[in-house]
Amino acid sequence: MPWNPGTVAAQLNPLGKVPILMLDDQTVIHDSSIIAEYLEMLAPEPALIPSDPMRRLNVRQIETLADGICDAVVLMVLEQHRPAALQSGDWIARQRIKVENGVTALSKRLGDAEHFDGMELSLADIAVACALRYLDLRLPNFKWRGNVTNLEAFSSIMEARSSFRETVPSTQEITTVN
Repeated sequence: MPWNPGTVAAQLNPLGKVPILMLDDQTVIHDSSIIAEYLEMLAPEPALIPSDPMRRLNVRQIETLADGICDAVVLMVLEQHRPAALQSGDWIARQRIKVENGVTALSKRLGDAEHFDGMELSLADIAVACALRYLDLRLPNFKWRGNVTNLEAFSSIMEARSSFRETVPSTQEITTVN
């Protein structure tokens, strides 16, 4: 976890958050959206962020929705790691509603399509696939699979890609300071 003792996240990103990309020249880029923008500038083809304004808006909104789901998951998990007497059930419930509403919205946005932006892989697809994988990792009791079958099929296709198979996240312990 980026805040656990011994991690360097706070040294590389003033907010202490991941992801962080360090270039060969030691330049640090943080935030998934900015990292994606940088990578898109390096290799604009095939485009993960469309140049057409309305398609670009669509892809970026879906990316933001997926990131928001992940943010709510982080807040839930952190709250659940506080001492039981200090935990807020209302706070956890509010974050869970964000996750539920976000997953439902993603399912509606995808509909019967294979990708979120027409027939091509985009940043929206990558962000959603990562958010769904993160849900599985951090909230294994959140049963989205089976409830949104289009997202389940989408996730299966994305998880079959070598880039996803080779980068499966693992659970890290959250250390608490008493």
